[in-house]
Amino acid sequence: MADAKSKRWQELADVKRELAARDWFYGTSGNLSIKVSDEPMTFLVTASGKDKRKETDEDFVLVDETGQPYEPNQKLKPSAETLLHTYLYRRTKAGCCLHVHTIDNNVISELYGDEGEIRFKGNEIIKALGYWEEDAQVSIPIIENPAHIPQLAERFAEHLTEGMESGAVLIRNHGITVWGKTAFETKRMLEAYEFLFSYHLKLKLYKTQFVK
Repeated sequence: MADAKSKRWQELADVKRELAARDWFYGTSGNLSIKVSDEPMTFLVTASGKDKRKETDEDFVLVDETGQPYEPNQKLKPSAETLLHTYLYRRTKAGCCLHVHTIDNNVISELYGDEGEIRFKGNEIIKALGYWEEDAQVSIPIIENPAHIPQLAERFAEHLTEGMESGAVLIRNHGITVWGKTAFETKRMLEAYEFLFSYHLKLKLYKTQFVK
């Protein structure tokens, strides 16, 4: 377990460092996790209230399948939204989960929240999400953001199916949660979604301002 924990810690720390360099952790927001073992089921998740732009020995907490600290005498608190990660690892084959609040994903979630989803089609970056056919289309569901975390987790869990390995959900005015088989794959997917959000908003603005 110790070797696996150390390896996964480094993987997650590397991802956190890259996302921090993009300034995607406004006001300590966001949470990240990576699975360490299946039997027993454990995963590392970001500790609550930490500045994710800094790197310390207290960045992550090892928790069990219920989201409780796995190691004895653990004083750090897991992220307040760890419950969403527990649903994910119990119901899917995901190995990593990344959740960030960016301006672009919040604006997209508000613009299309009433529709319950946003769709993208034909953009080359969609290949990074695993869709290779010509004019491929991807849809990201958008759920509401209740203040009660268990209620939010239940809404999130509605978009998880047994055996799925990757996916994404937008939480309205809250952020995007992306999961995949590995830390590398999940980061790649997150970057692709954020590219699509930024591209869509800039194109929409351009058409409004300059296209007659």
